[in-house]
Amino acid sequence: MTAPRLEIDLEKIRHNAHTLVERLNKRGISVWGVTKAALGLPAIARTLLAAGVGGLADSRIENIQTMRRATIPAPMALIRSPMLSQAELVVTNADISLNTELEVISELSKAAYAAGREHSVLLMVELGDLREGIMPADLEETVRQTLGLPNIKFKGIGSNLACRSGVAPDEKNMRELSSLADAIDATFGPVISIVSGGNSSNLEWALGAADLGRVNNLRLGEAILLGCEPLHRQPIEALFTDAITLVAEVIEAKIKPSQPWGEIAETAFGSAALPENRGPLFQAILALGHMDTDPKGLTAPSDITILGSSSDHLVVECGKTRPRIGDEMKFGLNYSALVRAMGSPLVVTKILTHPLR
Repeated sequence: MTAPRLEIDLEKIRHNAHTLVERLNKRGISVWGVTKAALGLPAIARTLLAAGVGGLADSRIENIQTMRRATIPAPMALIRSPMLSQAELVVTNADISLNTELEVISELSKAAYAAGREHSVLLMVELGDLREGIMPADLEETVRQTLGLPNIKFKGIGSNLACRSGVAPDEKNMRELSSLADAIDATFGPVISIVSGGNSSNLEWALGAADLGRVNNLRLGEAILLGCEPLHRQPIEALFTDAITLVAEVIEAKIKPSQPWGEIAETAFGSAALPENRGPLFQAILALGHMDTDPKGLTAPSDITILGSSSDHLVVECGKTRPRIGDEMKFGLNYSALVRAMGSPLVVTKILTHPLR
C-alpha cells in the first residue's frame, strides 16, 4: 500500500462532529464545519453535514469550488477575507464571506450585481489577537456603508482569536462582541442574525460560560478532525483523537551510535542541539519528512521516539520494537502536521469507511 498516507476514519469524524453539534446546539450555538484542513474533501464535507453542522466553511475559494463540483448540498462560507482579485469567484461559489475591508465588500457588491445574485457578508471585529478584524471604533461606520451596498446582505459580526497571538476567548472579549452586536442593532435596527464567536479555541468558553450573550455560531475544524481543543492541545471528552493518522514506511533499520561525530555545523533546517551520548541504539528511518508534513507535530507510537528529520527522512529510536524494512508506522498529528500533510501532493489519502452519499 502507498505511503506516506493519511488514513481518515469518517465514522470517528462523524461522531466528533455530532457530539460537538449536539452539545453546542443545547446552548443555542450553531456550528459551521470547517473543511480547510481537509482541502474541501467531499467525503469529509458529507460526513460533517450528516453529523448536523449548519453549513460548511473554508478559507480557500478553491476548496469551496471542489465541494461545489461534488454537488455538496450546503450553505458555504469563505472564512478568510476575500482577495480583491477573486470577488467574482467568491460571489459565484460562496453564500457568505467574512470581511474586514470596505473596498473588498464594494467589489463583491459589483460582482454580485453583475451575476444577478445576492451575497451575504459577516464583518469580522478585532478583539486582540491582531490577525484580521475591524477595530471596534470603526465598526459602526463600516456597517453603515455595507448596508448601503446593492446585492450585499449584512448578516452580522464575528471574531477570531488564538490563531496568531494565542489570545484566548474569555468572558471579557466575548462580552465585548455581544455588546458590539447590541450597539449595531440599537443604531440600525435588528440587522444582526449571526454573531460568530470564533473557532475551536472557543469551546471551553462556549461549553462552560454562564452567559453566552449574543454569540450563536462557532466555526469548528480542528476540534472535529483531531478531537483536541487548540488552546492547550488537550483531548476533548468523549471525542476520538485518532480520526486521522499518518502512516509511513520503514526504509532503514540499524544499530547506530546515539551521537554524531565530526565537526558540527547547521543541519538542512537550521541548527540543532547535540544529542546526549547514550551509546548504541536501534534506529529506524521512515520515508517521511518536511516535504510531507510538520515532523514536530507528529506523535509517535508507544516505544518509539522521534530523534530528528530532514526533507525526506524521519529518524526514530526504537525501544523493544524492532521494525523491519517495509514495515509501516502510524503517527498521530497535531493541526500543523495535518495541514501540511493534507496539502502535500506526496501524501496520499485513504478513506477507512465508505463516504456518505
